[in-house]
Amino acid sequence: MIQAIVLAFLAGLMGTNGIPHFVAGITAREYPNLTGNSATNNAVGGLAAFAIAGALLALAQVGDHPGAALVAGSLGVVGMTVFHARRGAYRLSTHFGKPLPKI
Repeated sequence: MIQAIVLAFLAGLMGTNGIPHFVAGITAREYPNLTGNSATNNAVGGLAAFAIAGALLALAQVGDHPGAALVAGSLGVVGMTVFHARRGAYRLSTHFGKPLPKI
């Protein structure tokens, strides 16, 4: 059950993190990204985050512990939602010395 909880939580984080990157990328906007702020980097990074989230869910075997996986995944979603709502991507870019996107 621990495996389902940890992997579902990480899947929630990754899947939710992919949303702003993917949306910024497909709308041709820059967004803070450790691999570069370009729209292309964000679109590809968002897709990669979705793929990783799917793989984590497959490995989590959520069917064995659906309740625990749902709660853990939801907590991951909430955590990443708060991170992005508080402009965490911009703060991390500044912290790591990466340039901020042009507005």
